[in-house]
Amino acid sequence: MRELGERWFRLLGDGEDEDFVCSPAGLWLALGAVAAGARGGTAAELRALLGVSGEEAAGAVTGAARAIAGTDAVAVATRVWSRVPVYRAYREALPDVGFGQLDPDEIDAWVKEATGGQIEKLPVTIQDDTLLALVNALALKARWGTPFASHLTRLAPFTDAAGTVHQVPTMHRQLSRSEAWTVGTATVVELCCAAEPGSGAPARVRFVLGAPGAGPAEVLPAAWAPLHACGPLDADVVSLALPRLELRTTVDVTPQLPAFGVLRATSPDADFSGLSPEPLAISKVVQETVIKVAELGVEAAAVTVVLARPGGAPRPQRTVRLAFDRPFGVVVLDGSGEVPLFAAWQANAPAGEPIPGTAGQQGLLPPPWPPVPPPPGPARGFSPAPAPGGTRRSPSHPPSAPPSH
Repeated sequence: MRELGERWFRLLGDGEDEDFVCSPAGLWLALGAVAAGARGGTAAELRALLGVSGEEAAGAVTGAARAIAGTDAVAVATRVWSRVPVYRAYREALPDVGFGQLDPDEIDAWVKEATGGQIEKLPVTIQDDTLLALVNALALKARWGTPFASHLTRLAPFTDAAGTVHQVPTMHRQLSRSEAWTVGTATVVELCCAAEPGSGAPARVRFVLGAPGAGPAEVLPAAWAPLHACGPLDADVVSLALPRLELRTTVDVTPQLPAFGVLRATSPDADFSGLSPEPLAISKVVQETVIKVAELGVEAAAVTVVLARPGGAPRPQRTVRLAFDRPFGVVVLDGSGEVPLFAAWQANAPAGEPIPGTAGQQGLLPPPWPPVPPPPGPARGFSPAPAPGGTRRSPSHPPSAPPSH
């Protein structure tokens, strides 16, 4: 997930004077769940991006989602809505993923509930040709372990990426030296959230201040730098001034996929044959993310959606020509399929009747039911044999008269 994040930051940070908020974890989980149904070259491309694909991706996605959900105050959920069949094996490989019929209103309601109302609806429109929607939701609502005193919040200068100075509401508090460190030219501050008794470990929120002019691709990865790359601040007291912030971004990831090396998944050559018997190709990957930081705590949510449309032409059916052109056997079984009523072995050239319909010949089977009533009197050129007891019986299916020439 961190490697995916670093690659994504380079794409999102092309315009370094633009704000953004994103969820690398949400994107990885959504693409990973789709990758669980990928095969062939499509799976290879997704594996190069995510580290997993195909059948192994299902276990990795399940394990990662459960680990994330173990963080206190974090909720994670994934669901698939579909207009096409989804293989049982795919569903069973992702036991924590829900499945249902494609219904845009139902999806919007699920998004709102899964994010605690932070995101109101799906950030993309379901089209008529949309066959499947896979949606991941991540949400966090947590209080700071040590809140900011609201009476200390006041206007302070903030210089934006273009060099313009603004006066913005800024929170203030003192930090312990263990809550701040350096990574190269960047400074990292960690604020821990409060955890409920008996719950998992609290979320750690890290703020990273880079050198002047540094962009997101350089600055953000310092938040997860290894311990050996971290150094102490040369100070006895750390006084923090942190602006309140609220960011919301909707990112269309689809045009970024080629930069990630994902080409087949969106093409007619896409192979998601481990997900559905219907040919599918990714049509859209979109993520909406929001984050709010204030005196009492932090809230964040992300919804990542992968839409699939019809893929290439259905694969040609595999045909096996089975010609009984050498000795073969025939067995007639009873209704249970266990008792051999008749058995035959054809070793020599078969001496069957000519093909039904050949001029002058009559097939073995009677005409379709119901039978045509016989004409009155004996058929021309046909005298039924006497039945036991001396009476004559008309055949139920007299043969047709010979064709006239």
